[in-house]
Amino acid sequence: MSSTLYICSTPIGNMEDITLRALRILKEVDLIAAEDTRTAKKLLNHYDISTPVTSYHEHNEKTKAPKIIELLEEGSDVALISEAGTPGISDPGYELIRAAVDRGIKVTVVPGPSALISGLVLSGLPMDRFAFEGFLPRKRNQRREILKALKDEPRTLIFYEAPHRLEETLEDMKEIFGGRRAVLARELTKMYEEVLRGTLGELLERLKKTGARGEYVLVLEGSGESAEQAKGEDIEKWRYLGVEEHVDLLVEKGYTKTEAVKEAARLRGLPKREVYKYVSQREAEKIKKNNKKGL
Repeated sequence: MSSTLYICSTPIGNMEDITLRALRILKEVDLIAAEDTRTAKKLLNHYDISTPVTSYHEHNEKTKAPKIIELLEEGSDVALISEAGTPGISDPGYELIRAAVDRGIKVTVVPGPSALISGLVLSGLPMDRFAFEGFLPRKRNQRREILKALKDEPRTLIFYEAPHRLEETLEDMKEIFGGRRAVLARELTKMYEEVLRGTLGELLERLKKTGARGEYVLVLEGSGESAEQAKGEDIEKWRYLGVEEHVDLLVEKGYTKTEAVKEAARLRGLPKREVYKYVSQREAEKIKKNNKKGL
């Protein structure tokens, strides 16, 4: 019989952040599989939805998934919801979705809120390319191994973290990533939404004073952004260099010699031919000295 598993996004804090389609689906399906039935009941009662609810969470998903698949194969429509946000994103859902796909059951998504996307767009950090890492391991040595492996990742990094581990995680990040910019976001979409921006060290010091409350989205700039910033700061050293050394510095940073001459001329407000003359004279002098040495 034809049936559908609906992956249904629900609010991450503000009860109004739910789509009209999601409300309709939750009313029409035969069963709602919810990570937290108490949270689900609050949402359903708020919108006067009386659909039956069954628990589906990380401790029972391996045993519960086959039972839900059986209902789907018998023709029942099921909506999968997590405690908040989109199921499967650091929440239960994979086992059921994978099983439904393998059995040829129709699976569709009812899109909506996601804490990782909300945290990213609020961060002010580059969002054209990013990598989501979810929750880091509880054990410090495992957490540090993952962070070390991400040290050279150029994309913006997004993590989830619990309040009682946040300070220790920031300590590790500060040691491994240095002074990168980061953002901490909590209570997203709620009345007391809070977004903290600064370097890892600044956020850590602030957290030590205020403490951590609630689960956080932690957004960290990638190595590429830091490298570009460092490159820009390094190139600014030209103000203390001669023309020839300025060209050398630009070449070290990846410019061709022609590009370096052109850029040095632009920054210094000099004619390009004049900069080229300085560089050519120096190179001629080097050749002359080498010839005298018999090189």
